[in-house]
Amino acid sequence: MSEPLRSAQDDREKALRAGFLGLADAWIARAADQRGIAWFRGALDEVSRASSERALGIAIGLAPRRLGKAALSLDAGDLACATELRSGLDPAGWSVDQLARIALMVASYRDDLSFAESLDRFCTTAEVNELIALYRGLPLYPAAMLIEPRAREAVRSGMKPVFEAVAHGNPYPGEAFAEPDWNQMVVKAIFIEASLWPIQGLDRRGNPDLARMLVALAQERRAAGRPISPEIWRCVVPHADREAMEVLIRAWEDGAENDRRAIALASKAAPAGAAGLPFGDQLRKAQAKLDAGNIGWREIAAG
Repeated sequence: MSEPLRSAQDDREKALRAGFLGLADAWIARAADQRGIAWFRGALDEVSRASSERALGIAIGLAPRRLGKAALSLDAGDLACATELRSGLDPAGWSVDQLARIALMVASYRDDLSFAESLDRFCTTAEVNELIALYRGLPLYPAAMLIEPRAREAVRSGMKPVFEAVAHGNPYPGEAFAEPDWNQMVVKAIFIEASLWPIQGLDRRGNPDLARMLVALAQERRAAGRPISPEIWRCVVPHADREAMEVLIRAWEDGAENDRRAIALASKAAPAGAAGLPFGDQLRKAQAKLDAGNIGWREIAAG
């Protein structure tokens, strides 16, 4: 990267860190008592000046005790501020202690390499609730590509809440993951029965390899008499080859009503991909029902 581009990127990251720390202070000031607010501001100052990771570790560990674990209860204006600050940032499900832990990690930044190494060390030894908070902060951290191996490690976790901290409501995977890693994350979501609808960039990052992987999984589960989430059709329809079309037709004819709703919704979003489906009138009627009922992927995932 040229020096002017690097300088501009540094300025953007600095502005993001400052903007987020300002939001965090305002939201915690609304959610915590005076003692908690004073503790948070003091811990943030200490972490930003400390020459070692000890202060950061202590503060991250103390955050739930000092601030509690209540939901942030953000309103539409708060969420709009988050999105304006950082495209895709979605703190809707965060708790007060999670926000504080992310802010403390952000405040610890010195340089890209030391930050990435510090985050990796913390995540290696963190307990589950700390991991969830730290991974939810991925879109706010500098050194985006240096921390990508840690993010990939997170989505290999067998703990569903840890996996979802990266995969759900988080723009980072869609921006940073290479296609094979993205595909593995989506397939992993199906395996551990995590919903696909909260994955940001799911349609944009769809690809033929992912469609083939999900078709193979659907066939395997069908042969074993096991159910599979109808959400997979969202990833299959736009990139369906001949084999996928056969599986889609079988799912439409023999599957549950939710399979037909999912295929209809995916076909509406990607009509070119659904061109080979022989259900023209039936598809249109199913799509009209979806529109009338205001049914989207979230409702289909809920069954």
